[in-house]
Amino acid sequence: MSASMKECLQLQLLEMEMLFSMFPNQGEVKLEDVNVLTNIKRYLEGTREALPPKIEFVITLQIEEPKVKIDLQVTMPHSYPYAALQLFGRSSELDRQQQLLLNKGLTSYIGTFDPGELCVCAAIQWLQDNSASYFLNRKLVYEPSTQAKPVKNTFLRMWIYSHHIYQQDLRKKILDVGKRLDVTGFCMTGKPGIICVEGFKEHCEEFWHTIRYPNWKHISCKHAESVETEGNGEDLRLFDSFEELLLEAHGDYGLRNDYHMNLGQFLEFLKKHKSEHVFQILFGIESKSSDS
Repeated sequence: MSASMKECLQLQLLEMEMLFSMFPNQGEVKLEDVNVLTNIKRYLEGTREALPPKIEFVITLQIEEPKVKIDLQVTMPHSYPYAALQLFGRSSELDRQQQLLLNKGLTSYIGTFDPGELCVCAAIQWLQDNSASYFLNRKLVYEPSTQAKPVKNTFLRMWIYSHHIYQQDLRKKILDVGKRLDVTGFCMTGKPGIICVEGFKEHCEEFWHTIRYPNWKHISCKHAESVETEGNGEDLRLFDSFEELLLEAHGDYGLRNDYHMNLGQFLEFLKKHKSEHVFQILFGIESKSSDS
């Protein structure tokens, strides 16, 4: 175990202790994996060899004025606090644009912290101190200024890998979320399951958090591409909509549904959308052009 990894995990446990003291009531801090803290302690003590899962949890914050609730979703990478914390705030009282602005403000604030600084407690305090303005009447919040400068946005494309995507309810959820948000891309069902989502950073991150929670564990973002833009990002999109991608499969469609998607067809699909380079990133296999 490297000293830096040990130090990071110890700091994470310390911050979790602070959070449980701040939110002592049962259910206020909802861990995605209830055993994760125990497994980290065992890892640090040397009684567990495998690297434990990342700490992921949701804290429900009660904002006093106005009387609203915000769910703060938090993911601690193994190397946090030396790596960036993943945060996302959501509330049923916010529309999509208000939620986008809230998370922009939160992300900008967390970005002021130096590597090595714990910042979950600070993020909670920022939400408690600053979130009220995002719940104001939309007209007041978004009324444009005649001298407003062009706003730069981050256009993001995420390539997500899962061991498989079979279940009808999960497939429906992915498509519904993709079409609800202003994102484009695809979901390739079968084994493996591949999702590409592209759009403004806030929309892609909301998509990512929504499809993962509450219990999709065997999924990871293998690659992300981002670029700053002052426009609407339409010229950066490689896909026209968000759709399910169905390819030919090899294997048994019967009892186990254990069939592998035709990766040759998938490679041709990527070529048509100027994304051939992602094939090796997703599968660790160098693509071979049919033209050679």
